[in-house]
Amino acid sequence: MGRRFRIATFNLESLDDRPRAGSDFADRIALIGPQLMRLRADFLCLQEVNAREESHHGPRHLTALDSVLKGTGYEGYHRAVSVNRAGKRFSDRHNLVILSRLPIIEFRQVWHDLIAPPHYAPHAGGDENLVVEWDRPLLHAVIKLEDGSRLHLINLHLRAPRAAFLSGQKEHGVWASVAGWGEGFFLAAVKGAGQALEARVVLDQIFDREPAALIAVCGDFNADEREAPLRIIRGDEEDTCNGHLAAKTLVAVERSLSESLRHTVIHHGRRLMLDHILVSRPLMGRYVGVEVHNEALGDELVSPTLVQAPPDSYHAPVVAEFTTPHPSPVKAEP
Repeated sequence: MGRRFRIATFNLESLDDRPRAGSDFADRIALIGPQLMRLRADFLCLQEVNAREESHHGPRHLTALDSVLKGTGYEGYHRAVSVNRAGKRFSDRHNLVILSRLPIIEFRQVWHDLIAPPHYAPHAGGDENLVVEWDRPLLHAVIKLEDGSRLHLINLHLRAPRAAFLSGQKEHGVWASVAGWGEGFFLAAVKGAGQALEARVVLDQIFDREPAALIAVCGDFNADEREAPLRIIRGDEEDTCNGHLAAKTLVAVERSLSESLRHTVIHHGRRLMLDHILVSRPLMGRYVGVEVHNEALGDELVSPTLVQAPPDSYHAPVVAEFTTPHPSPVKAEP
């Protein structure tokens, strides 16, 4: 039997060890640590990992993540971490992290390197040449598996469907008009779909170099499988109308679960699958199964109003298991 390996994704929801009113970071460690251990992941994609600086404009460190990982078995894993737009240090908030049991042979972040930010003239006025940039990069790591094959891991966190800020249209959390809010909501959709497009270009580049590439795109897509970001990244042949491109499509592994289990977020009673693991067809050939650890999931709108500084993440982790090919049988000599 081939060796099995597990790929997981988990939005840690602003993991931060800086003091804030009513919160106790020890409570977060007590809840998140066991969740990570349960994943038993060989390769783990994390979102919303905050960094802390020692001095003003000094280097930032992932002290909260180091504390959470202590004693989980992941503390010795190899790391790839996104950096800020200047490329000099970790961002203050919402970094992407890839943890790998095996060495990471190369990694890069992609942030408008392949898709230029669109320019837009808001109907609501203000900046007549607004540059619509993605909120975060995506992180691409290459790992050499024990059978010698290369695994491409892409970790991303797409824009939430929440209206983007527009100058002169929002003050103190309140929008001046419905049209202004609508335009901000439209721009949020542009950000999410635009970054999904950049991820798709990365995928096409990988497939052009490695037609049988093993690829997993993991993270918080802030979209379900019917929405534009997932459709852009998956590239279903029903959308391209070209069967010759089917080998470049991705598959959402949660499709093998019953619909009752398919949710990573509860939003005002609605069960939504916003966190995904999408895999290439060659990697799907090694697929064993998927788990969504949503048994203790709270409602992201209701629970925070009832619990002061809740220590949970309101995203459930997802983990998929794969296997390396069976070794070829040795033929007996005649």
